[in-house]
Amino acid sequence: MNHAAAHRARHSNAPPLALYVHFPWCVKKCPYCDFNSHARRGEIDQRGYINALLKDLDYDLAAHDGARPLGSIFMGGGTPSLFSGAAIHRLLREIGARCAFEEGMEITLEANPGAVEHDDFAAYREAGVNRLSLGVQSFHDAQLQALGRVHNATHAQRAMRAARDAGFANINLDLMYGAPQQTAASAARDVAMAVEFLPSHLSLYQLTLEPNTWFHRHPPTLPDEVQLTAMQRRLQALVGRHGYQQYEVSAYARRGMRCRHNLNYWRFGDYLGIGAGAHAKITERGAITRYWKHKHPRRYLETAGGAQCRGETKRVGAHEALFEFLLNGLRLRDGVETALIHPRTGRTAEQALALLSAVRAQKLVEISGNGSRIKCSAHGYRFLDDILQQLLPTAE
Repeated sequence: MNHAAAHRARHSNAPPLALYVHFPWCVKKCPYCDFNSHARRGEIDQRGYINALLKDLDYDLAAHDGARPLGSIFMGGGTPSLFSGAAIHRLLREIGARCAFEEGMEITLEANPGAVEHDDFAAYREAGVNRLSLGVQSFHDAQLQALGRVHNATHAQRAMRAARDAGFANINLDLMYGAPQQTAASAARDVAMAVEFLPSHLSLYQLTLEPNTWFHRHPPTLPDEVQLTAMQRRLQALVGRHGYQQYEVSAYARRGMRCRHNLNYWRFGDYLGIGAGAHAKITERGAITRYWKHKHPRRYLETAGGAQCRGETKRVGAHEALFEFLLNGLRLRDGVETALIHPRTGRTAEQALALLSAVRAQKLVEISGNGSRIKCSAHGYRFLDDILQQLLPTAE
């Protein structure tokens, strides 16, 4: 029995496990961003931060009775591509020395055009990264400027070509719609340009004004609801004609190229989280725990590797777990298997169906495959927020 198989047998009843690694620095803070990101001031101590990440991981592995094999690693931010290929190589090598990897391991790194030396794409590939996610957002200079991005359209196109030249076959492009002064036609031009590069995956995000952002304090003029609906339908039709299937609210992929890491989230899998502000969800002996690390890089660096690094730990009750399971699973176009309900939440399929009775009566949610799968109806998928509002748990 190999290393990964032995770990899998030991934890056979536990959900799959992934690892999220957070890099908190950016060239500058975008006005719409509510992620834990901090404008870089001077040079980043890359070696010091990698050391902290590894101490953080060691503590978490020891705290959770050994590591299950990892199915994916996602390096997000912030801007991970501010770190060198050598730093990422060391990080992944050390993670591999500590954790077993599942077959078909997916390792994603987020990169922003204008915040990476293109020569590093090859170094990331050699380090073990096999999926690159490019934060393009738009291929039009005026739109990028309105969004406060540090790159321009030329940078975006150059980055995509450089990623291909470096040998990446699995590339995601992030695009944003519903941006200031954007029309359905200009959003469609962005998508049309994106698919010319033949990425394996597209993430189409609607701009929202999140609390504690510059845009929330100083709201720009955005398309209205009628314009947004027309925009979304036009983009969905366009990507569909080019062979991309929507499998999640904001995610579209070519056949066989769905993001393994994000699917683990939507299917209520477990994940470790290391880095400033990283979140984790762990299931052990039937109990679900969530915790997160200190958000500020300086505080994180001071505490990594000890219990004081965790900002808060929360035990998830059974009612809340069932709601979270449905909250995530109903985001998937194909829904989620009823067979996962009990092992992932501790609740039964019958309890889930009872919770869903009202939205099923409204034909917003349906049970398909002879009761084996819960999913939104075609109509219900357009009103997912309304469905979830009806499912909100009461206090336990």
